[in-house]
Amino acid sequence: MIRTATPADLDAMVHLHSEARATYYLGHLPEEEYAGAEEVARSRAGWARAIDRDGTTVLCAERNGVLAGIAAHAVRDGVMNLTQLHVAPAHWREGIGTELHAACVADWQRDGVADARLEVFVHNTRAQSFYVAHGWAPDPAHPRAGTHLVLRLAVPLAPHPPR
Repeated sequence: MIRTATPADLDAMVHLHSEARATYYLGHLPEEEYAGAEEVARSRAGWARAIDRDGTTVLCAERNGVLAGIAAHAVRDGVMNLTQLHVAPAHWREGIGTELHAACVADWQRDGVADARLEVFVHNTRAQSFYVAHGWAPDPAHPRAGTHLVLRLAVPLAPHPPR
């Protein structure tokens, strides 16, 4: 089930976010930069702001009443950004990322968004493969942002119901 996040989800969201980030930052960044107390507190504050911020959508995917994935998107500098998409490692390869992605795309289609952008850690090849399989491509104008690759998606037109 995909639903909008609430403040009651915050603890589970921070835990899932920290757990997912550890899978792709391990060995590439010092642990305190992705799992240290200061970083977890920063993550918690960021998710709390995102849940309460107008113009930001935060989605949760549940499996059997347990948070299994999270995604967030918002307009930044006039461009729709997929700012977060994480699936709990215990739930990889169950289709949760695809469901969250589809929910984000449906939001964008409903809102008339034609183009979206995201940044993915250069060493996170698992996520890069996921995004490419879902139609994302390198941004030719701005291919990198520091340690992240920049990808763009031409949001497909919403399918029209049969007449």
